Amino acid sequence: MNKKLRLYNTLTRKKEGFKEINDMKVGLYTCGPTVYNFAHIGNLRTYIFEDVLRRVLEYNGYKVNHVMNITDVGHLTSDADEGEDKMEKGAAREKKSVWDIAKEYEETFFNDLEELNIEMPHAKPKATDHITDQMELIQKLEEKGFTYKTSDGIYFDTSKLKDYGKLAKLDIAGLEEGARVEKNPEKKNVTDFALWKFSPKDSKREMEWDSPWGTGFPGWHLECSAMSTKFLGQPFDIHAGGVDHVPVHHTNEIAQSEAAADKAMANYWLHGEFLIMDKAKMAKSKGEFVTLDVLKEKGFHPLTYRYFCLGAHYRKKLNFSWRALEGAENALKKLYAAIYDYDDPTEVDTTYKEKFVAHINNDLDMPGVLALMWELVKSDMESSKKLATLYEFDKVLGLSIRDEFEKDEEEKAEIPDTIITLAEQRQMARDEKEWNAADDLRIQIEKKGYSIEDTKDGWDLKKK
Repeated sequence: MNKKLRLYNTLTRKKEGFKEINDMKVGLYTCGPTVYNFAHIGNLRTYIFEDVLRRVLEYNGYKVNHVMNITDVGHLTSDADEGEDKMEKGAAREKKSVWDIAKEYEETFFNDLEELNIEMPHAKPKATDHITDQMELIQKLEEKGFTYKTSDGIYFDTSKLKDYGKLAKLDIAGLEEGARVEKNPEKKNVTDFALWKFSPKDSKREMEWDSPWGTGFPGWHLECSAMSTKFLGQPFDIHAGGVDHVPVHHTNEIAQSEAAADKAMANYWLHGEFLIMDKAKMAKSKGEFVTLDVLKEKGFHPLTYRYFCLGAHYRKKLNFSWRALEGAENALKKLYAAIYDYDDPTEVDTTYKEKFVAHINNDLDMPGVLALMWELVKSDMESSKKLATLYEFDKVLGLSIRDEFEKDEEEKAEIPDTIITLAEQRQMARDEKEWNAADDLRIQIEKKGYSIEDTKDGWDLKKK
């Protein structure tokens, strides 16, 4: 019935039929957050893509072992292994300990994932809990002649690895010093990167450890190599992350892992494209970024953002705007309203299921799934069969269709506080005879999926 699962492998730059290492089992490693600040919605788009990937694997019958790291040390503000440690910078910003902000932002991050209906990873190892594993990896690389020492740390010599840069298709010879990373006169090669950084001599860091090379902390790339091997072995099946990781972070993971073990790190590499706003990718470094809490404060349900992300293929840039998010909100509300009067689910329609499987197994074609979903909703199929088929789709969509259908009548009729506030503001405008303002507020209410009627006692709100 179903077509073979095909995934776009960044390593080969083509779609490939997926073949697991161990029968019907998949090792999946996804790069997690650096817990020095809130995750912004650009970050969260990547985690939604990775959740779809995992759900598609599980839908195909694979038992997935999903590992996501937590970076709580070593991620510097520059890809060149220069600048401040992001964790130390965050602690200084908030006048808290590094350990406190790591705990706070880790909890916030996983709350965000839960609200977006993202499945939790099976293992969430922290970099600070695996310092010894990282040191052991450096020692292996040292024994094989891949390292050298500078005044500020232990570096990986990329010239010793013949296929360095293969993931990003880097033109090593054409790279100018400072074009990819900042200049460092002690580095032998432009692309060399830190495995271990020494602590500053004139100050003490909150996070530092004694090592055979001196007191300091691990380089950012090291943790993923050490922890993926520990939890999934080498090679493992799939490594996923944001497209921004391709030229440096994932390239360096591959280098150190493959140099140490003389075999591939992972067989498939999948990368999600940027969320862009005003033609620029969203980034914390600019100090201005939109979080899930900001969306909620503006009255949007977190699943509205999930729906919005599903509307674009994960390998395509997605342009964020408030108007586009309102469109996603209206579509999701329209879906929920459509199932309101459906009969209880019976059997899944096989024709629609086959089309659904063809879409998800074609490199996670979620825009195609959404189009198919609306075709189903608008069809003349009996509602009980429609609902059963929608439940089947939602195993990958993750839009809580079953939960919405099973809400009791009182829950379905409940009007959010944000809508009631708009209605109250409209009534005040009418009392003051500010008719234009009243009309604007009515339009806002209707855009959010509700109708308002004036009555002798004030007003009456209803969900459309």
